[in-house]
This record gives sequence, structure tokens and C-alpha cells, in this order.
Amino acid sequence: MKTKKFAVVLAGCGVYDGSEIHEATLTLLAIDKFGSTYQCFAPNIEQHHVVNHITGDEMPESRNVLIESARIARGNIKDLKEFNAIDFDALILPGGFGVAKNLSSLAFDGANLKVNAEVELAVKVMVEAEKPIGALCIAPAVIAKILNDAVVTIGQDQGTIDVINDIGGTHIETAHGEVIVDEKYKLLTTPCYMLDATISQIAEGANNLVEKIIEF
Repeated sequence: MKTKKFAVVLAGCGVYDGSEIHEATLTLLAIDKFGSTYQCFAPNIEQHHVVNHITGDEMPESRNVLIESARIARGNIKDLKEFNAIDFDALILPGGFGVAKNLSSLAFDGANLKVNAEVELAVKVMVEAEKPIGALCIAPAVIAKILNDAVVTIGQDQGTIDVINDIGGTHIETAHGEVIVDEKYKLLTTPCYMLDATISQIAEGANNLVEKIIEF
């Protein structure tokens, strides 16, 4: 397989207020396993809120999305403002509630969501360059807001499916490890933790997604 360079957009650190750590890490592992390389990015913005991952309660503090994402990237991360599609062969967005809270307002506004301008620009320039985009978990719903008539999957969650349909996307129901390909946009999506999944099933989804992107 041809070596590709991936840009991976993170949304913080932790499933409830940032990037889902298993999905993010296993995506990076899959990229490396298939002989490709990656650079992590995140917007330099404040998180919507901070959640105690033991209790689920909101905490009275603030954190920065770029700084928190650096935990996953082991410090090797860049401000999303620095992203240039010329430098990469593919773009991937792992899931986690940070995608719906920090990279967009999906968690609060549903079909009326707004998307972070830097995220929207990164997606659109990759489409214009005819380079593939991958999205895991809840991230496909945000992509569907950016790209008209996108065909995506988030698994089988009816509430999110309704949002995707309301914003003009097309949803395909899937099970663990399945990847939906929208040929028009070179957009590949897989459900991961939008389904009741084990970490092995997350690895399967990440592997399948990355492998199909490399095949492009």
C-alpha cells in the first residue's frame, strides 16, 4: 500500500468533553500500522466545559482544546490554523463529545448546529483537493452539516440519524467495523462508540477506515 500522510483533528481529551481517547489512539495506531504517518491538530479554543469522567458532573474550571488534545498527541500537535491540505493525503476526525461540544454545537443545537470555522475550512479544502476524509463515531454528523447531501453512518442511534436527515444528509445503518464510503466526497465513516462497543471493535473500525482511505 502507498504511504500516506494523515492529518488527525482532535477535540480535547476525554469522551465526555473532548476526543474519545480509544478512538483517537487506535486511529493513530492504525495509521502507523499501515505504514503511514500522521500529524495531530486541534483548534486553539476554550472547551465548552470540563466533565468529571468518574461522576459525569460538570467541573468549575476551564481548559483549552489544543492543550488538552496535546495529551493524546504526546505534545506533537499543531494549531488547526496551521493546517494546509497541500501537506496531507487524508484528514481524519475521531469522535467523542468534544466533537459535538467544542468542534461544533451539535450537542446543544441538534440540526441547527454550527461548526467551528477552522474545522469547516479544513474539511472543505480537502474536498476541493479531492483528498479523502475519515470520520468516526459522532464526527460524521458534523461532516454532514459541512457537506451537502453527504452519505454517512453513525451506526444505529435514531436521534442522531434524525439530525443527519434533517440537515440534508443520508444515513446508512451499520454494525461494528463497517465503513460507509461516499464516493462523491471521498468521505469514509464508521460508527465506533456510537454503538455499544468493546475496545477491540473500536480497533476494528479504526483499522478498516484507515485501510480503505489508503486504498484511495
